[in-house]
Amino acid sequence: MSHRTDLKEIDTKIRSLKKTVHELNQMSDHFPALARNTSRILASIRMLEINITDIVGLDGQD
Repeated sequence: MSHRTDLKEIDTKIRSLKKTVHELNQMSDHFPALARNTSRILASIRMLEINITDIVGLDGQD
């Protein structure tokens, strides 16, 4: 049971990261390096979502 709890906590933190990085990306109009780097971070977060968030979503369908 604690395994599921850990995955849910990780999922929550990934979603929080995504929200924060997305907000930074929206603030990057006059800062090209911020735009590039936040885009890269969002791509990495997507990989985390594929590995964790999607699994947590599947777990809830049982």
